Amino acid sequence: MKEGYREVDISSNTEIAKDIFELKVQIEFNDSLGDPGQFYMLRSWDFDPLLSRPFSICNIEGNVVTFLYKIVGRGTNYLSKLKPKDKLKVLGPLGNGFNLNVNGKVALISGGIGIPPMIYLAKKLSAEIDFYAGFTNEVYYMHYVQKYVNKIYITTEDGSTGQKGFITDIFRPEKYDVVFTCGPSAMMKKVVEKCENMIPVFVSMESIMACGMGACLGCSIKTKSGMKRVCKGGPVFEGREVFFDD
Repeated sequence: MKEGYREVDISSNTEIAKDIFELKVQIEFNDSLGDPGQFYMLRSWDFDPLLSRPFSICNIEGNVVTFLYKIVGRGTNYLSKLKPKDKLKVLGPLGNGFNLNVNGKVALISGGIGIPPMIYLAKKLSAEIDFYAGFTNEVYYMHYVQKYVNKIYITTEDGSTGQKGFITDIFRPEKYDVVFTCGPSAMMKKVVEKCENMIPVFVSMESIMACGMGACLGCSIKTKSGMKRVCKGGPVFEGREVFFDD
């Protein structure tokens, strides 16, 4: 990563489900645009809100980086108003991504808007992959995932698509050699508990961030080896090392 924010062009910014947007930006870097699990800090405003917003890489095609986001506050609401050729300020790629050197059968488990890093990971892994995706109701982006995985398992809380319930209800850890997961903290905690003493689990943690580079300590989480900064030590951690909030 080169230091400092850069101004880039919006390629597209499309609502793909209710309040869920696919944002594509053109980033003209000479170095790497990022690996699965890494993220960018984004902002389209000057001073208010104060903080930029972190978003995991969903995909990279050429010089176009794709992000998925959900409108949850002022920052993401501002982002949703952007149109093609509008300008966006980006900082990244940041953080430590997933280890791609894995053997055996892999489970990728996502919940809600935790799906983006799992999508890019599915594309980049050379392994037999099953993809687990949990949604509240409306399902999105599964058409893209299909070409990279062996099987897709879907749950929705209202039962409108796939099995009714939570994605952790149908996950069977004994079928796999390694697990990667991103989503709500309670979901990842359940995944880690189900895999305990059986198989390794790697989690992509989410946190409110101020700087994205480890200077402010605002994104620190509690681990078995002390406090760790999500932006610098992560966002990818071994699941067994993390203390999840209840």
